[in-house]
Amino acid sequence: MKKMMFTLITGLMAIFLAACGGNEESKEAKNDDKAKTAETEQQKEQQKQMEEMQKKLEAQQVDKKKIVAIVNDKKILGSDYNSVLASTQRQMLQMGQDPTSKDAAEQLKNQAIDSLVGQTLLLQEADKKGYQASEADIKKQLDEMKKQFKTEKEFEAALKKSGMDMKTLETQIADDIKFKQYVEKDVVIGEITDEEIQKTYDQYAEQGKSTGQEVPKLEEVKPQIKQSLQHQKQQEKLAQHVEELKKNVKIDIKI
Repeated sequence: MKKMMFTLITGLMAIFLAACGGNEESKEAKNDDKAKTAETEQQKEQQKQMEEMQKKLEAQQVDKKKIVAIVNDKKILGSDYNSVLASTQRQMLQMGQDPTSKDAAEQLKNQAIDSLVGQTLLLQEADKKGYQASEADIKKQLDEMKKQFKTEKEFEAALKKSGMDMKTLETQIADDIKFKQYVEKDVVIGEITDEEIQKTYDQYAEQGKSTGQEVPKLEEVKPQIKQSLQHQKQQEKLAQHVEELKKNVKIDIKI
């Protein structure tokens, strides 16, 4: 609160000003109290809304032991489904959309199942081609994950909260390593040309200008554009590969 300084001329004036100042401070204090109360109420309401949303999101999950799909005799469990579902829910929330509406819920369910089926098919292909994750590679990646936590206890608590045990985590790390090996060797996308980079940059620059944003020079963002195009082409090729694999396999969706 700002304090006002007065020049005191007489004792009477001093008393008068002190009284006025006291009244003003009293009014400001009341206003501050009202503002704080309003802010607290707003925070409570936001917290309530967040809790309600979390309940709705969790209601979309399934029992972690439930079989949600079978791909070539490989059972996909509810725990894997819930993990993928939660990720897509967060993405939708970040885009300002409601993932709990009827249409959105059905869309997210289908996306999660499609993603899991695709991952399973690709991992089965990686196994067929003999890709493996060594104990040293698994340990290295596990150590990198642990570095994100201050202590071993914090890491174990986070692992427990996620509903996983160490064996499950190590299996997921091994699958991730094999998947990356498979993608690097079998999903060849070729070189990204300067023409492709220029075209993407021009589109980006046009969007930036239309919204009044400052557009960086091409050379400043060229590495990021190249990486983005590589990822995009890789995802497109993987999607095509999955569709081809689906033609010759048995897929049984249980939800």
